[in-house]
Amino acid sequence: MPFPAKNAALPERFLGLPRVSAGVCKEDGRKCKAVCPVGAIDQVNDVLTLDLGKCLFCGECQNACSPQVITFSREYRLAARERKNLILSGVPDKYERDIRKKVKHIFRRSLKLRQVSAGGCNACESDINVLNTLSFDLARFGIQFVASPRHADGIVVTGPVTSNMRLALEKTYKAILAPKLVIAVGACAISGGPYIDHKQANNGIDSILPVDLYIPGCPPHPLTILDGLLTVMGRLESRVTRE
Repeated sequence: MPFPAKNAALPERFLGLPRVSAGVCKEDGRKCKAVCPVGAIDQVNDVLTLDLGKCLFCGECQNACSPQVITFSREYRLAARERKNLILSGVPDKYERDIRKKVKHIFRRSLKLRQVSAGGCNACESDINVLNTLSFDLARFGIQFVASPRHADGIVVTGPVTSNMRLALEKTYKAILAPKLVIAVGACAISGGPYIDHKQANNGIDSILPVDLYIPGCPPHPLTILDGLLTVMGRLESRVTRE
């Protein structure tokens, strides 16, 4: 795969970055909010907002929205450094994904990561595993997943962090020598996903660990995950404009 020199082909049914129209919704967002299974859509000061960290990319809001205030693009670049930058609205904004200065200073051109499935359904885990296949060949970028946290520079967390996995996650994080990175992959790790407010799960790992990068999706496409990792490594442009 020639990525990132050339964009890879995406499947026809791929739903990427949601676009929220700048126009005021005539329905006050009632239709969209009613069909959203995780409460990702809200309206603040007459402006419709969509929380990308909660979004499952089911597309139901787009189907229910007759004026097409919310539509899904084919943009796969979704990673953000701060949680607040995952809140989309019709107001154009610029957000900074730049943590590469920290990473390049500490890790140079090599990054070793330990992946922890903290109660995930195995969808995000599968798309992470795909990056190690020949078509993506993650190792060519100097990024590798390792078996022991003692050998890792950071941790990649998937899943809603169930009660049974919280202690294991905390021990894994402590076992990684400082300085270290924390990357949340998928809606479950960012906000709890479909398990939001469940008594056996957490509403995002940032209530447990300090998160350096959020990669939304349910699950994120392998290119979305790779884009986030390469942005961390400083291999891609760090500033993105959302319109």
